[in-house]
Amino acid sequence: MNQSKILVQLFLLITTFYFSSCNAQTENKNLQALVGEWQLDMSPQDKTDNNFAMMRIDKIDDKSVQGTFYREGVKIKEGRVNTQLDRIYVALMSGDNSGSYNTSFYYQEGKLYGSTHAVDRGFLAVWIAEKTK
Repeated sequence: MNQSKILVQLFLLITTFYFSSCNAQTENKNLQALVGEWQLDMSPQDKTDNNFAMMRIDKIDDKSVQGTFYREGVKIKEGRVNTQLDRIYVALMSGDNSGSYNTSFYYQEGKLYGSTHAVDRGFLAVWIAEKTK
């Protein structure tokens, strides 16, 4: 194989990887994909239960998120967004009559993967969420 063919193949390989990487970064940083209603499976390791919660993201930008978490009427407080490492990360606080909750999650391939620390109730729940609307 001559040198020009090798250079052409190398160029095609590099541009393919570059554009694949750009598409992945664009998908991962599409903040508006998070707007809507999400169903949180609060015990994803047990497929036989029905332990679900909800989250509704009403508004999101590159710094903050607004909506409700766990059930209707429980407002998201101090919702923050970070898109470092080419992924959308969110952290928020919420609370109801049972106490305060610290929650964080990341978005990957159409799902949210997160955890919620129930400060006053002494537990940490790990969950996976799927968009419903």
